[in-house]
Amino acid sequence: MGHRILVIDDEPEMLGLVKFTLEKGGFEVHTCDNGRLAWDMIVKVKPDLLLLDVMLPGIDGYSLQVKIAADDATKTMPIVVLTALEPSRTLFQKYPQVVGFMTKPFKPEELLKTVQDAVAKTAGS
Repeated sequence: MGHRILVIDDEPEMLGLVKFTLEKGGFEVHTCDNGRLAWDMIVKVKPDLLLLDVMLPGIDGYSLQVKIAADDATKTMPIVVLTALEPSRTLFQKYPQVVGFMTKPFKPEELLKTVQDAVAKTAGS
């Protein structure tokens, strides 16, 4: 049974690519394309790792990160941030739970390696 990954991104082709790449890598992948639904999905899926896009309809990834960090149930959930905005990296760096940062566009193999490393890192702790 692979680790559960939840991907939150509003671009269908990005979700498709991520899902395909990670399933091929042996992960169980859930997707969400709307910031407003993201919190419910996080609670329902209880992912081992969250892939979070910054620009989302309804709520931006940063606001979601603030909520995740403030909640006891989710504050240790590892997060890999996906973004087309390199400068947003500094916003997220103060959160220890952000274990990876991918700038779009990225190569599928980079994504898989980042996720594998993140899961390995957190599984070990």
